[in-house]
Amino acid sequence: MERFFKLKENGTTVRTEVIAGLTTFMTMAYILAVNPSILSAAGMDPNAILMATALASFIGCLVMALLANYPFALAPGLGLNAYFAYTICGSMGYSWQFALFAVFVEGLVFILLSVTNVREAIFNAIPMSLKKGVSVGIGLFCAFIGLQNAKIVVDDGATLVTLVNFRENFSTVGIGAILAIVGLIIIAVLYVKKVKGAMLIGIISTWVLGIICQLIGIYEVNVESGFYSLIPSWSSFDLGAIGLTFGQCFDFSKISFNVIDFIIVMFSFLFVDMFDTLGTLIGVANKANMLDKDGKLPRIKEALLADAIATSAGAILGTSTTTTFVESSSGVSEGGRTGLSSVVTGGLFLLSIFLAPVFTTIPGFATAPALIFVGFLMISAVVDIDFKDIKEAVPAYLCLIAMPLTYSISEGIAIGIISYVVINIFAKNTKKITPLMYVLAVLFILKYILL
Repeated sequence: MERFFKLKENGTTVRTEVIAGLTTFMTMAYILAVNPSILSAAGMDPNAILMATALASFIGCLVMALLANYPFALAPGLGLNAYFAYTICGSMGYSWQFALFAVFVEGLVFILLSVTNVREAIFNAIPMSLKKGVSVGIGLFCAFIGLQNAKIVVDDGATLVTLVNFRENFSTVGIGAILAIVGLIIIAVLYVKKVKGAMLIGIISTWVLGIICQLIGIYEVNVESGFYSLIPSWSSFDLGAIGLTFGQCFDFSKISFNVIDFIIVMFSFLFVDMFDTLGTLIGVANKANMLDKDGKLPRIKEALLADAIATSAGAILGTSTTTTFVESSSGVSEGGRTGLSSVVTGGLFLLSIFLAPVFTTIPGFATAPALIFVGFLMISAVVDIDFKDIKEAVPAYLCLIAMPLTYSISEGIAIGIISYVVINIFAKNTKKITPLMYVLAVLFILKYILL
């Protein structure tokens, strides 16, 4: 492992990498429950989706480790799976086989773009100030996701988000939010005391406290409202279910489509996935101090290629776009620096096929404190943005504020790039704008007009 993953060279140990991989998995495990719930709306079998999710995540993590030796974990992405189920298969009326075929083709296009250095060129073309903004934006996005998962902030219909009323529905929403706050305090105290595995300990401690609350009656199970038992229970699982989705992206007897619609759908997947991935790589790599002095990420081509391969592999298995997860930042914050961390995360996803009832029991309020704390760690990059240079600072600001408010990494990058080009053109500072930045700005504008 030392020779292959270069642990000493990266200033890490096997123990650190294992803890980092386990922490990343714990913050990502929710996808095992959420992805089947969303994609089943398209008519797919939930058990098959769970297996496809676990297998695609395992393959993605393993390929990332072997090709790039980075602690970046992959799984079917949120947002893209909703677009898959509710837009393509819902409002557009296409079959889920058609949607899987679009994802498969998207992955092939990604592989081509990765091999020909197009995606690497895009990564390198983004100015350093925007990269810092992306890192901060992802931190805010992580924190916002955590606050929502814990239901500390909720939608009140009038102001979009507001602080939860702890007294209303105390035995479900209220106690979960309180436990999440307790978990956040546990993580913060352990981090201050430099305890290894602070976030993992915080997740498990919060989960255990939740189980205790359920046993003494403070937390009540309410399946209709989405509050399930926190106590793991074993149930039978059909391992043969994967056959219901495996290879179905090539079942052309169920795939009929309008060419224009297919191109629009495929490019929608392509745009969102590309810039979600680039944004995640920028943010997580910046947090881990992996970017060089020019803001470039060594072995970026291999990392992007791993992401592309995972996308096509996931489509063959039967799940929506597999992409690099922003939750990788939780493992990086625990010291993960090599592919060994990804191998651990991937191995746990593989194991989760057999222990799905255990892993899907981990409540959102238990993993939320880790995401909120990761947000704090990543927001520190804001001090590296030169706020005296308005031409650099305003695009970075628009980028970082757009990510949590639009609930999308790719939208934040799009707004950042468009504003950077427009502001610097009007400021007659065109020397700072690379030709590729012009191209990206035009493509993003066309995306908003046409897609």
